[in-house]
Amino acid sequence: QVQLVESGGGLVQPGGSLRLSCAASGRIFGINTPGWYRQAPGKERELVATITSGSSTNYADSVKGRFTISRDNAKKTWYLQMNNLKPEDTAVYYCTARILVLGTPSSDYWGQGTQVTVSS
Repeated sequence: QVQLVESGGGLVQPGGSLRLSCAASGRIFGINTPGWYRQAPGKERELVATITSGSSTNYADSVKGRFTISRDNAKKTWYLQMNNLKPEDTAVYYCTARILVLGTPSSDYWGQGTQVTVSS
């Protein structure tokens, strides 16, 4: 059984920073292109950032220059450093990855979501 556990969300003022973490656990053989999505009230879930095994990154235009995704393969954990947060960044943030478990095909897994609220 694979689990993705997120942490680090909360309430922050505009211009502030937060760091989200996503820790994967279980009988994991490989983690492919982990990333972060977010969903604001009344909106569809959207891609925020992804990072490949070679540490190539991809960001939504709305967060470029403010957010940084990184990963620690040894800890099976990836992060989203969010700086200069804006009210429009308010959303539930979900981590995701395509994970290979020994003996089964790769599957997409999602965390439970963590709320990020940017407000004064």
